[in-house]
Amino acid sequence: MATGEDKPVMVIGIDESEQSYYALEWTLDRFFAPYAPNYPFKLFIVHAKPNAVSAVGLAGPGTAEVIPYVDADLKQTAARVVEKARALCQSKSVHDTTIEVFEGDARNILCEVVDKHHASVLVVGSHGYGAIKRAVLGSVSDYCSHHAHCSVMIVKKPKIKA
Repeated sequence: MATGEDKPVMVIGIDESEQSYYALEWTLDRFFAPYAPNYPFKLFIVHAKPNAVSAVGLAGPGTAEVIPYVDADLKQTAARVVEKARALCQSKSVHDTTIEVFEGDARNILCEVVDKHHASVLVVGSHGYGAIKRAVLGSVSDYCSHHAHCSVMIVKKPKIKA
């Protein structure tokens, strides 16, 4: 049996979106839960918390007073994301995971974590943005697919047909 150090590393990027949790659950169901406790990967779950200053952006007078409130809100969001990810892992009996929170842009953070842990696979959810939204907002999955030094799996939540 391989030890955790012998296993390839899988990194999953999460945020507070429904698509992100779907990607985490989809991955746990296919790569971890059926193999408990002999998982084929060492799992790192990563949340990138935006910097309060970048979240506020360019603003006028009074910006400095708002920053602590924005930062507190971002920390609460990060705590909720981590707790929800931890609960999802526990519900699937996947216990040997590392959940990390970093401050910064998700695109850069995920690529840095891939390099840091020498990951074999990066998993991200897809928000399903169209070309215009993707151009304006930027796409984490698109950026990572071009810049991460490993395979990138983009998990899309199926559209429900009415």
